[in-house]
Amino acid sequence: MHNYFALHKPFGYLSQFKNNKKRKKPLLQELHNFPEGTMAVGRLDAKSEGLLLLTTDGKWSNLVRSAQYEKEYWVEVDGKPNSTSLNNLRNGLPISEFLTKDCIAESISSPNLPYIESVKVRGDQHGPTSWLKIILREGKFRQVRKMTAAIGHPTLRLIRVRIGSVHLAPLKAGQCSKIMASAIDQELNFAM
Repeated sequence: MHNYFALHKPFGYLSQFKNNKKRKKPLLQELHNFPEGTMAVGRLDAKSEGLLLLTTDGKWSNLVRSAQYEKEYWVEVDGKPNSTSLNNLRNGLPISEFLTKDCIAESISSPNLPYIESVKVRGDQHGPTSWLKIILREGKFRQVRKMTAAIGHPTLRLIRVRIGSVHLAPLKAGQCSKIMASAIDQELNFAM
């Protein structure tokens, strides 16, 4: 029988269970005692935080990573992108070796939610920042960061808040909850 989890990955953690490199970053196994064979469904880099799904079911992992499911990110960026920049995000951008697919990209107000820590990423002397909501159906290596850099507004903070219909709320940083495999297709209530 397979296991399925939703985890609020904190900033600074690697989305893996073993570190074959000499980097001294904390791993997921330091957050909870996950069953043998648990793997991350997709990744969030060490500087990103938010929803990370975990499972022992490889087929489910492949399905969730597919274009069938939306991945929603809240992104704090340097400066304030104008409508042309947002349209460029929406309509696909050449980044690295590929062209991104159409996506949803819009400005949002600064998130003020109890389950997301309030973090000031830099001092006011460095200029304004703003928040974007970006919803993708793909997920290439560091894609959101590359997209915002391509429009001249580098990412300062990145939080994944939703995969399919699984939401980050109300999990706080480091908290984990068991979910059912079908949770990706329906609204669910976390049992804390």
